Amino acid sequence: MRITGGIWRSRRLKGPGRGLAIRPTPDVLRERAFAVLADRVAGVRFLDLFAGTGAVSLEALSRGAAAAVLVESQRRAAAIIRSNLEALEVPAGRVRLLARPALPAVSSLARAGERFDLAWADPPFEAWEGGLEALEL
Repeated sequence: MRITGGIWRSRRLKGPGRGLAIRPTPDVLRERAFAVLADRVAGVRFLDLFAGTGAVSLEALSRGAAAAVLVESQRRAAAIIRSNLEALEVPAGRVRLLARPALPAVSSLARAGERFDLAWADPPFEAWEGGLEALEL
């Protein structure tokens, strides 16, 4: 797994390894998605639900997003995200990790008045309805 564009282009990221029930968004899909979003990423606040390894948020930050909030409920996946953030030396003011389920996290963010310009939700296949509910919030 690697960052496909921006300031961290081609930097490798720590992946889930065996035994962790997450499936990272493939590099090719991230690259294509951000090619479409290219003009819309610079300066935005980015919300990444079901963040997995953090690769999508790191891609957004690499391509100029001002800040990202990553939401991931699995502890081991959250630890991978922290490791990837540290490896890339992402400034603390640009990123925040919420290690909790998506729906309570989004509700908490909404109550706090937080708003995002772009949101990404790539839930596990068995939880796709939760991804839709989180995006609606």
